[in-house]
Amino acid sequence: MLNLGILAHVDAGKTSLTERLLFDAGAIATMGAVDDGSTQTDAMELERARGITIRSSVATFTAGEHRIQLIDTPGHADFIAEVARALGVLDGAVLVVSAVEGVQAQTRVLMRTLTAMAMPTVVFVNKIDRPGARGADLLADIRRTLTPSAIAMNSLSGLGTPEAAAAPRPWDPAFAEELAELLSDRDDALLESYLYAPGTLDHPRLRAALAAQSRAAFVHPVFFGSAITGSGIEALRGGITEFLPSAAGADRAALDGTVFAIERDPAGAKSAMIRLFSGTLAARDTVTFSRRERTGAITAEPRKATAVVGVDGRPGRVPAGGIAKVTGLRGIRVGDRIGSTATPPTAPPFRPPTLETVVTARDPARAAALFTALGELAEQDPWIDVRRGAPGGGLTVSLYGEVQREVIAARLDAEFGVEADFSPSRVVCIEKPRGTGSAVEEFGKDGPPNLYATVGLRLEPGPPGSGTRFLLEAERGSLPPSFVTAIEETVHATLRQGLHGWQVVDCAVTLTHTGYASPISTAGDFRAVTALVCLAALKEAGTTVCEPLNHVELELPIAALKSVLLALAGCAGLPEEPVVRGGSCSVDAVIPVARQREFERRLPGLTGGSGTLTSRFEGYQEQR
Repeated sequence: MLNLGILAHVDAGKTSLTERLLFDAGAIATMGAVDDGSTQTDAMELERARGITIRSSVATFTAGEHRIQLIDTPGHADFIAEVARALGVLDGAVLVVSAVEGVQAQTRVLMRTLTAMAMPTVVFVNKIDRPGARGADLLADIRRTLTPSAIAMNSLSGLGTPEAAAAPRPWDPAFAEELAELLSDRDDALLESYLYAPGTLDHPRLRAALAAQSRAAFVHPVFFGSAITGSGIEALRGGITEFLPSAAGADRAALDGTVFAIERDPAGAKSAMIRLFSGTLAARDTVTFSRRERTGAITAEPRKATAVVGVDGRPGRVPAGGIAKVTGLRGIRVGDRIGSTATPPTAPPFRPPTLETVVTARDPARAAALFTALGELAEQDPWIDVRRGAPGGGLTVSLYGEVQREVIAARLDAEFGVEADFSPSRVVCIEKPRGTGSAVEEFGKDGPPNLYATVGLRLEPGPPGSGTRFLLEAERGSLPPSFVTAIEETVHATLRQGLHGWQVVDCAVTLTHTGYASPISTAGDFRAVTALVCLAALKEAGTTVCEPLNHVELELPIAALKSVLLALAGCAGLPEEPVVRGGSCSVDAVIPVARQREFERRLPGLTGGSGTLTSRFEGYQEQR
């Protein structure tokens, strides 16, 4: 069994490749097309209408003795959270590159992440039959921008024509030399043979070494072909099973898995897509799922699975390494951990969203329906992060980009019958404490009347990236646990909106004073008093607003360097020393997220359309 991800920059042909793999394996009777909305994995009407993948989907096919569970992921950067969740359940990946457009911005972001995760990956260069397709020079680009350990597994003919074909490379001295040189870097025995006994490096030995190093994510085989014509697909299918590892995991071990997608059928029934790392799962099994709350605490809930089916749609017990579609787990969300509370959910490898918008129902009578609908969408994508309290009674929703905003609006209308208005997106900032602040409210003295709770808090700055920590200085046994919980939850809720309206992070809040009157004190008393005390301590400490930064990597002609550097400076960007290679150069820079879109709009005109930009989240700086 192999859980395989197909990843690509939008329009590189990722969904077409998925269709071709399924069709050639006999998993589907006819090969669908993105243009006419007939593809197997783009099941949403919105995906078919727009011709893009919005949500990850799973299909299955066989290749030799392997059962491949194929996960088709979105290519558009606005849906990077879907990709992040899929990466956590994969055994290996196919990264699709267009032979025409070449290595694109999102391609580089994806490969950087795959490399950081040590994910075994093969590269498929698609569209060799299209005019303008490139071969050897594109392979050079792949080695320069994606991975220096790329090795071509095809030889090409008719490149850029409808008759383009990709055939397996013949075993000859040149191929053997290239393999030996590449593989000996990580194999001492191979290196010794390469240097002193090259005659012992025969095809079987080098091929076995290539497979081993590919499965360890050290080397990346590259296959050329066309998803539309089918050329090169048979070799790719063989490469998937030869160069990517099978799923690991013991059936007899404790149940452990993760939820990577939530689906709802037309009747509204919810099911969770779960990758099982160990153990097995069947209907009527009791499942414990856990998550990391905003407070940092790990919560766990047991539920009984009412139905469990595999990717092939058949009910039954799903083995370790498999993907199960499970119903009956009320309250479950994307990102929850199944079975094991010892391994809590981890942060995704991509940046959090840095934009937000305020959503209001066009018909005020539909406000409750809007909240319910956005809540269901947030089950599928927790980064949406729906929050009440926006001006005018609207709901604040986090975003990665404008396409995602359009998709949310379309889904609200099509799936829930709610027409909504969206405010212009704004960049999400944060607040950090400037100093230390303290406050105390004591019942019976200066505290609020009719609230029987004493709360004292000290708020002080914490290390960068530490979030919000809640600490106890008062003796834990001096207060019932339910009251301590009420205080901690209220502290986190209060700090979600600081003095300037942004979430307060990188701070430590210490409980210094407590008191209660049994039996009349309630958790509600402590929530009300804590909110007042926390806000007072925050006002005394003061806060600084910090804006998000991106690290951008630019590739551009050397002739455009001066004008690009001037444009960067005009957008508050801080460039590093350019690196010149022939007639082109690369520049790394840090730029405020709020100014990056302006710079991106100017880049094509400054570089004659040949400049490329990739970005990753860098951190925060004090807003100027």
